[in-house]
Order: sequence, then structure tokens, then C-alpha cells
Amino acid sequence: MKQTRREFVRTLFVATQAAAIGGLLPSKLLAADSPRSLNFLAFGDWGRNGEKDQMDVATQMGIAAAATRAQFIVSVGDNFYENGVASVADAQWKTSFEYVYTAAALQVPWRVVLGNHDYHGNTAAQIEYSKHSPRWTMPALYYQRTETIDETTSADFFYIDTDPMKRGDLTNVEPQMAWLESALSASKAPWKIVIGHHPIYTGGEHGDTPYLVKHVLPLLEKHGVQVYFNGHDHDLQHLQAGRIHLFCTGAGSIPRVTTQTPHTLFAKGSCPGFVAVSLSAEKMTVQMMDAQGAVLHTANIPRA
Repeated sequence: MKQTRREFVRTLFVATQAAAIGGLLPSKLLAADSPRSLNFLAFGDWGRNGEKDQMDVATQMGIAAAATRAQFIVSVGDNFYENGVASVADAQWKTSFEYVYTAAALQVPWRVVLGNHDYHGNTAAQIEYSKHSPRWTMPALYYQRTETIDETTSADFFYIDTDPMKRGDLTNVEPQMAWLESALSASKAPWKIVIGHHPIYTGGEHGDTPYLVKHVLPLLEKHGVQVYFNGHDHDLQHLQAGRIHLFCTGAGSIPRVTTQTPHTLFAKGSCPGFVAVSLSAEKMTVQMMDAQGAVLHTANIPRA
């Protein structure tokens, strides 16, 4: 597809930034790149028409994705502020997405869930946009994908729709919970990872999500899920509930403060950023990065 002049200028800018800053990337981030690993980035709460924090994060995501050869990007929701999108023709598809995440390394599949702000608009349009974009991938409100790690190892990713759970919309929650129970039970993958918008536990401003604590967390424990990624709180957090590691990566644009909780292993508020993940057969490495490319926190999670 032919680029507009604006698209070309943005692409050139990001490429120039990558060339200038790429040499400063920490060596341990570069070490995450392995031919026998599944590498991806995850972030959320980002769609603000290219405001500074969003652009800074986008630039560093492009650099990190190139360094680790990320195979896909996970968006944990609140993709468009303040009120989602109106249609597949909404201008925000360009101003908040296409014109912002222009780095070549970010032209990979984006696995997407919805956030509460997306529910203020046309949620069906975000599903429909999958037919209009080579990288936007959202086949349904909730869905499963199997990713290959190596010749003998796979990971099952379960993308869930937490906004009805937060609102207590049982009409929509009950079919989803039945699906999640069935899908987790049927999974034979050694790695099980769940992605949603709302946190289970958090030190952020929104607080814990009672439905997730009461109903979803026990299901994840029962079926051996190792990791849950979320957004909603605009910060970077690593928490642990029993054997399950919880990562909040909602700092994709405007960050906010956070605090420590009994579950907290790491928390950084008032700092835009994202996470870079490298998943091998036996270990997941999660690196929390800020908008200047610094690694703030590294977690190594064993499979068992």
C-alpha cells in the first residue's frame, strides 16, 4: 500500500530514533532474543491521538520489538480514549494507531482485548477492523490462540473480556465463564497465559476487581495458568497470587501513581512504559521498560 507523506515522515522519524537509541538498549534485553523462544510485547491504555507519552512509548516499543524480534504485540485494552471508536472509519484508527505505531518491527499481529473506555464506543467496530488491517487481530470479544515456542512446546493464550465482569453483566459473563472453564480444561499446552483488561489484584488507583478475585482467579489456579496480563491501572506492576504471576502493563500513554500491596513484587507509577516478554520451553522472562528504554524490572518465571 502506498504511504502518505505523513506516514512516511513518521516512519522515518521512528527509524531514525531507533538508529540513535538502539545502541543504548540493555544487553539483557538483547539476550532475550533466542531462536527457541516466543517473544512479544504487551501494553495497554494507550490510544490518545499521538500525545507525547504515547509517542515515547511507541518509539521504544519499536526499538525493543526489533531487538527481540517480537512475533506479536498484545494490547490489554483501553485502545481508544475517551470513548472508543464509532466505526471502522473513525479517524482514531489513523491518529491513535496507524500513524503512531509505524516502526517496521511493530508491523506484526496485534492481539487485542477491550477495555472499559472501548465499551463507551462501538465494540463491534474493533472486531470488524480485523478485516481492514493486516495486523489488528480481534476475532471476538473473547478468544483463544495457540502459539508455538519450539518444535515440541506451545503456549495457549486466552484473551478475555473483563468489562462485563466488572459491571456485573451476568447475561454476558456466564457464557464467557463457561467457555473459559472449557477452554482451560481442554488445554494441553505446558504454558497457559490469560490476558484481560481489569486487574485481579492491584496497587493502582482502581483497586482489586472483586469478580475476578472470586471467580476468575480460582479458575486460573485450578487449571495451572502461570501468568495473567492486564491494564486498567496506568502503571507497571508485578504481583503474585499463589503460584500465579500478575503483570499490570497499563502505562501505554498517560501514567498514574501506584502503591504497594501484600501481593506486590514490583510497582512503578507515574512512568509510561510497556513489557517485553521472552517465553522459552522452561521459563518466561518479563522485562518492564520505561519510555526511555530502561529496564525497570525483570522477572523470571519457571514453567512448573
